[in-house]
This record gives sequence, C-alpha cells and structure tokens, in this order.
Amino acid sequence: MLGIVIFLGESKDPACLTKHRIFCSSFWIRRRDRVSAYGDSHATTPALDAFAENATLFERAVAPAQWTVPSHASMFTGVYPSTHQVTQANHKLSGSYPTLAEILRVGGYKTVGFCNNPLVGVLDTGLTRGFDDFYNYAGAAVNRPQNVSKSAVRRAVSRQWGKFATRVSNRFAHSDFLFRASLHPLLTPIWTRSIHYKGHTQNSVDDLIGYLGVQHADKNRKPLFTFLNLMGAHTPYRPPQEFIKHHARDIWDDKQAYAFMRQFNADAARWASPVSDPLSAFEQAVLDGFYTAEVAHQDAQLGRLLRYLESSGALDNTMVIIAADHGEGHGDHLFFGHSFVVYQELVHVPLIIRAPNMPNKRVNTPVSTRRIFHTVLETANLTPPLAEDDPNGDIHSLSLARATNGVPDSEGGMAFAEAFPPNTLLNVIKHRNPAHVEHFRLKLVRRGVYRHDHKLATVGDNIEAMFNIAQDPHERHNVADENPHITGQLHAHLQQFVRQAESRQADTPQFGREDEAVLENLRALGYIE
Repeated sequence: MLGIVIFLGESKDPACLTKHRIFCSSFWIRRRDRVSAYGDSHATTPALDAFAENATLFERAVAPAQWTVPSHASMFTGVYPSTHQVTQANHKLSGSYPTLAEILRVGGYKTVGFCNNPLVGVLDTGLTRGFDDFYNYAGAAVNRPQNVSKSAVRRAVSRQWGKFATRVSNRFAHSDFLFRASLHPLLTPIWTRSIHYKGHTQNSVDDLIGYLGVQHADKNRKPLFTFLNLMGAHTPYRPPQEFIKHHARDIWDDKQAYAFMRQFNADAARWASPVSDPLSAFEQAVLDGFYTAEVAHQDAQLGRLLRYLESSGALDNTMVIIAADHGEGHGDHLFFGHSFVVYQELVHVPLIIRAPNMPNKRVNTPVSTRRIFHTVLETANLTPPLAEDDPNGDIHSLSLARATNGVPDSEGGMAFAEAFPPNTLLNVIKHRNPAHVEHFRLKLVRRGVYRHDHKLATVGDNIEAMFNIAQDPHERHNVADENPHITGQLHAHLQQFVRQAESRQADTPQFGREDEAVLENLRALGYIE
C-alpha cells in the first residue's frame, strides 16, 4: 500500500518565513520491486519516477510491520508494534501515544484524510483520531466531500446508514465465524465489488485536488495536513484492460490467464495463506502481470495529483511523503499476501520525500517508516506531549532528515520489523489447512533487524536466518553460520530492541477499551474532545 502526506501551511517557527505544506500518502504499490525508480526495468511507474528525480529516495526503507493496521499505527504514533500494541483487527489505539494528526491539530493545523482502505477508515482501530475531516471511499457507506451539498434529510439518512454499515463491518472483523464465512469463493466476488472494498482511487484523487484548490483560494486558511490512502493494487486484481494490454501483453488476451485470475480473486482465503508448492511458471506470470498492471494504473492516478501540485506551484513550499505501509507476497518463500513474515517482499518498501529542506539524493541507510511521524513534526516544529525520558520525543534525532547526511541518529543506522500473526487469518488457516500452522510456525512472532548490508530474521526467540541483502535481495542464501560475529551482534541488538519497546508498552488496546486516565490527560491537552 502506498500513501501520501501533504503538509500545507506556514511553519510554526516564527523565525522561519518559509511556508510548508505536508502531504502524506499510503497506497498499494506495495512491492518496491515494481517501482521503476527502485530498479524495475519495465517503466511501470513513470509518474512516481519523475517525482523521485527531485526528491529524497530511501533505498532501504523498512516497514515496522507486515500489514496495514500495525504499520499505520507505527507511522501515526512513531513507535513500533511492540510498543503501541495494535497488532490485531480487534485492537484499538491507546491514548498513551497521541497520533500525528492529533498533535498537528492541536498545533493549529487543519487535518484531513482521504482513505480507500477499510482497515484504516472503517474499522474502529483509532487510526482516524485527530482528523478534523476523514473521507472514506471504502465500505458500504462512502463518505465524500460533495456530500455536504445534499439536503439535510439526505445527510441525516447518510449518517445513520454510515453508522450502521460501520457497525456491521466491525462485527465481521471481530467475529471469527463471520470473517471466515465472508471468504467463501461464492461470497468474495460479491462483497469485494458491492462494498467498495478497494475504495475508488479516481474519486479520492479528484476530491483531494478539488479540496486543495479550495484551500489554496482561502486567504484565511489554516496550515493543512492531508493524508491520502490508495488501495487499488490490493487483491483482488482487476486492472483496466488497457493497462493489462500495455504491461502484460503476453497474457492480456489469454483466456486461461483470466480464468486463473477469476479463481484466484474469488478465493480470498488464499490471498494470505502459505502453500506447500510454488505456483507454476504460467500462474506466476499471470499473477505478476495483473499486479503490475494494477500498479501502473495507480501510478497514472497518482500522476494526476502530482501534476496538479507541480502546476499549481504548491511543490515549492510543500512536503510530500510517499510511502508504502507494507509489501506483498506472490508465492515468494511459499507465502502469499502480507500476514506472517518479515521477508523483503513484505517489509522492504518505497519511501520518497520531497520537501524544501530535504536533498535530492538516494539514501542507502536502513530507516524505518515509523520515522515519518518524527519527520513531519520536525518540519512543523511541534513536539509530542511525552515524558522527558521517552525516546520517541526526540524529534530532531529521529527525523529522516538526519539519515540524509550521515549523521548518527538514535536508531544507530538500524531499522526493525515485527510480524505479529493476525488472529483472524490464523483461524482461517486452522480451518483451511491446519497442518500449515505448525509447519510454517504461523503462531510465532517474527522480527527482523537491518544494519548496513545485513538483515537478521527471527521466529519466536530463535534465529531463522541472516541475509546479505545487498548481494542477495531475494533472501535465498542464509549466511548466519558464515558470519557468526555479525549474527551475534544483530541478535543482541534485536533482543535489546524488544526489551526497550516492551518496556514502553501502551495500555492493552482491546477493542472498545481505553485507559480513562490517559484519555482525561489527552483531553486536558486538547488532543481529543
């Protein structure tokens, strides 16, 4: 998933006369190997490539988690999953760590979200906290800015329907039986189409462009923080025909290819399940071709937005952050989807930042996308309301601007990834193929630590493998025994990371429960109402 953050408005530093805008986007390009700027030779993403030519491109950006909810929680709070504890669909973000939108809103910013992902905008996970306006394009009750033009009666009906649809959606997310039932091949094609499961990319981009135009014309506007989430390249893969023809020409008129994709798209349980045997060469080519076409389609839509920012002159004083919240498995290492592992295809993600204070260069230092939180706050000259000894408050050191000049930061040039197994999907696999649960060790937490060219991966408390990702980007050759000194060092760093992350653990974020004392503190600070 790839996303964009736009931060618009005057800097809060009275000594600074430069105006800034910040735009954040999280959307489903997901696999960085499909972005031409990261080495794909097929020119799949021309709009993103052109944007990256005048931006800071992070070659080794690492998502803190392998799926949407915990990864967004980290980008929004600046802490890793072991600390924020939002690792399941039935978890809700605690008030222990205020969100980026909450801090910016208290700091005088208008905060607006345009979201195509139901896991972010529909489920009651707390990820929408702090947004003045949050528009949902996914789910059974779409909410667009144009809705304000409806009559009072239609707006009231729309609100009530939205509340009902949200309750139903959350019920499915919190019920093992309902969730498993919804994945039946006869039902999947119905709900993926009828409830706008992947949102509507074109509408969200149109609405954001329109919104930015109105804001630009308002001389009394507040500084603006905007979050856009695009989900078009998520399963099921149904790209427009012209993109299949252009980017997957060998299969675009192949009836067998479309038959395979119809079967794959209908079997939602397969999207995230490991397999005993790899796909055939034909099946792999079809899946990769349809996915590449989806990515190209998303790039075309994103290009409209980036061209608007360029033509309007906004890029001269705008921070634009484009990042993926995680990647996607297509049978790599026998895993599909993005549920259980920390292999490169899931956590090595695109991250591109264009801002007046960021250089035009490629950065090879491993960095975590959780530091988007710190980077935005440094630009806004705002500090989170945390305890003095909380390292998450070290905005200056953790800003990604530090990673561009070789200056050591508080992460020591390392980045971490954590994969807590999603219980809903784990239960699906227990019913679908129970032997896979033990064989693939799906119940265990997996983690990864990056430093320089090496990455160490663990399963539970045990070392799984170490890879030289510079020489072996697809993680085929385990070099843990060949380099015992490096292996030991990275394992020690990872163990220390877990201890520190868990020592600052937020309140248990069980759905519907939050610490009232923390909430009262946030209310007093003005972070929530």
